[in-house]
Amino acid sequence: MQVDKVPPKNSVYFAWLNSYAGVQLRTPSKNLLIDPVDVKVKSFPQLDAILITHEHYDHLDQQLIVDIQKATDCLIIADTTSAQKLKMHIPTGKLLTAHVGDEAFVGEVKIKAQKCRHPAVSPLTYIITSEDGLKIFHTADSLPYPDMAMMAQKEQIDLVFCTVGIAPGTSPETGSEIAWLIKPKIAVPYHTNTVQSQKKFVEIIRKELPKTTCLIPEVNKIYQIFKGEKKRE
Repeated sequence: MQVDKVPPKNSVYFAWLNSYAGVQLRTPSKNLLIDPVDVKVKSFPQLDAILITHEHYDHLDQQLIVDIQKATDCLIIADTTSAQKLKMHIPTGKLLTAHVGDEAFVGEVKIKAQKCRHPAVSPLTYIITSEDGLKIFHTADSLPYPDMAMMAQKEQIDLVFCTVGIAPGTSPETGSEIAWLIKPKIAVPYHTNTVQSQKKFVEIIRKELPKTTCLIPEVNKIYQIFKGEKKRE
């Protein structure tokens, strides 16, 4: 299911698209995809940008990205390795190579590339700041790392997607450590194919971060987030 509605001011819609890091984010002005795999081109007739975190098969489907970009004329923002794979197939001016610390704007929506602790060539995580200042941290497959705490103090993250399985070394415990470092208003356990790992994450967060709300997403359901609260459509 795609997010085909425009959210009201001061909120964002999101949908988790697969068992990995595939997420659609819709702000009041922009429509974004992150790491889309196992989706259909026709499901996204309008897009403003696609963000790619790294080159692994469950994050980068090269032909799918090329086909979606051709159909929508959207911007592609990608890590160095993924951009290298895509550069011969994406029109000039439509592919932006991102490095840690880089910032880019899609209209008034800011995309900031951050470090990713994951065994890929040049992996990234992304902080997406909506035009209303709502901040979402997409952690890709990342394990926790100490710099997350310093970054979080500066950014004041509203929602963080926490990897809790599948990727090497990840678990509900490592995902909950990410949440503990970030201390977001909302924590979302993803990148897993088991509800049990999501529930374990929630158990840990309720003990260690009682002020953080946990939202267990289901694939292809649409969620709406505000500052410090959640609502499912």
